[in-house]
Amino acid sequence: MQVRVLPALSDNYMYLLVDQNTKEAAVVDPVDPEAVLKAVKEEGVKLTTILTTHHHWDHAGGNKGLLEKAVGLTVLGGDSRIDGVTRMVVDGDVASLGGLNIKCLATPCHTTGHICYYVTDAQTDEKIVFTGDTLFLGGCGRFFEGTAEQMYTALVEKLGALPSETKVYCGHEYSLQNLGFGSHVEPENQDIADKIQWCRTKRELTPAEPTIPSSIGEEKRINPFMRVEEGTVQAHTKTTGGIETMRALRAEKDNF
Repeated sequence: MQVRVLPALSDNYMYLLVDQNTKEAAVVDPVDPEAVLKAVKEEGVKLTTILTTHHHWDHAGGNKGLLEKAVGLTVLGGDSRIDGVTRMVVDGDVASLGGLNIKCLATPCHTTGHICYYVTDAQTDEKIVFTGDTLFLGGCGRFFEGTAEQMYTALVEKLGALPSETKVYCGHEYSLQNLGFGSHVEPENQDIADKIQWCRTKRELTPAEPTIPSSIGEEKRINPFMRVEEGTVQAHTKTTGGIETMRALRAEKDNF
């Protein structure tokens, strides 16, 4: 499989996912339809599918415009507030893109209908997940429509159960901000310190390069929201238990 990163707005990421055998393509959160169509033309692929992670305008706001320019697309989403959905999906639903398998993982919290898309390629054994605003490199989304319990389920039990080599493609370039908070939570965590330096190098290039993807295994080393069962993180929040630590961390991060 091939993933082309398509920067949008000030810090959003859209993604063009391609099955290289069939040249079928899907786009994730196409807020900028023109940029999507330009990439489709450059790659010489057939766009068949929109994968929408959640209804916020900076992720779903381009659906309508793209559907006007590329008719007949299948639009997956888990929320009736998403423009143009042709297939409403729930946790565990599967779809395909050529030979790629797409599994829908419901991760309500940032929004009630948030879906992450776990994509596997049986031929190459590649595994990736598009996490929208649930999981970021080094962080997680705000709990706009949900609870600490839900984010714990999403990050620790659901995404955390994916194979460690799974590449993580998130919805925004928030890496340095998130890692700065992570360093505040765990000042002795060398993995976080090393990742900050790596991200700075990428972002200081001209033009700046994306810091994604990370991986599930890496997130378990550098992301405090995936480390809520670790003693160092619980000591920082002065809480016990992963859910209470998740709640305290998010409250602190909201005002960090």
